[in-house]
Amino acid sequence: MDCEGEPSLQVAEGGDRLRARASPRQSPQRRRSPSLRARRRVEHSPPPPGPPRSPGSPRLLDQVRSAIRVRHYSLRTEKSYVHWIRRFILFHGKRHPRELGAPEISGFLNHLAVEGEVASSTQNQALNALVFLYRWVLGRDAPELDDLVRARKPRRLPVVLTADEVRAVLSRLEGTHSLVAGLLYGSGLRLLEGLRLRVKDLDFAVREVMVRDGKGRRDRVAPLPEALVPRLREHLERVKHLHDSDLAGGFGAVELPGALARKYRNAACEWGWQWVFPARHRFVDPVRGIERRHHLHETAVQRAVRRAVVTAGIAKRASCHTFRHSFATHLLARGQDIRTVQELLGHSDVKTTMVYTHVLRLGARGVRSPLDDVV
Repeated sequence: MDCEGEPSLQVAEGGDRLRARASPRQSPQRRRSPSLRARRRVEHSPPPPGPPRSPGSPRLLDQVRSAIRVRHYSLRTEKSYVHWIRRFILFHGKRHPRELGAPEISGFLNHLAVEGEVASSTQNQALNALVFLYRWVLGRDAPELDDLVRARKPRRLPVVLTADEVRAVLSRLEGTHSLVAGLLYGSGLRLLEGLRLRVKDLDFAVREVMVRDGKGRRDRVAPLPEALVPRLREHLERVKHLHDSDLAGGFGAVELPGALARKYRNAACEWGWQWVFPARHRFVDPVRGIERRHHLHETAVQRAVRRAVVTAGIAKRASCHTFRHSFATHLLARGQDIRTVQELLGHSDVKTTMVYTHVLRLGARGVRSPLDDVV
């Protein structure tokens, strides 16, 4: 996958060097035209040492993608790992990772922490990508990194909105964006968990939302807010008409997880598998070449929520994920036990949920300041 404006990387399977192919979009003014003698010398010079790339052998980044897909990692993980491996190779002058060891890995990660000033989570993400590269693609364990400078992980409390602030933000959202934000706050969903909901995941009879394949590949059940039920029913009626029109036009097949499309050949067109929040326009799947409708893109909801926060005059750095933080904090403030909140949020460790006990609107650790008794 070659990016515009940057060199594309080609790595021979078992080779010792990377070959860079200049982008055809590069401006000709930036390249100095070589003389005729220099061009002839390059044309008649012998090739550089090293085994040639065998025809049909996959490039390194393609091997990384294949290893990730075999292990059923998410598409976001694949893009992230490929990005960091590409940066690692370019940082060391396009040398093959087989030639690089612990000093080069530590140098790259130290550069991210010291000069790049990245967060600790970003540095860990780059480290995980390199560990995956050496272990599952190159077939050897990553070396010990004794000289690694770890980026410090600050302890930050989540941003939480009050009930009035949540009401002010939701009142400034309209249509589908308002429904998505209502589910994020009312059910404690992550943004992509809400956008990836299927019609069959909404149970209006028992007022539950089934979150499939959430973070950590775990399923869980979340509450369906009573206030959203009438609007969700009306919304699904409009989505049903859209789906029927797609079927009439020869479309309407939605993407299914795993191998369900082969196991149940008609399931992709069934109503229960359709997205609750489909996109306005169809697109052509770049992998299978099928024209179909995907779910609503997350950036559309993020921009709408950000505009609503600014319009409401809220100075907090609130985002879509802030609704999930507010959901947990408000439940604890109402006396809900922390174990129940942990299950509703899908946290594997209760320590993750305990962070919300420090942002309850009771003052610092619930202590009343003595100045309030004096003044």
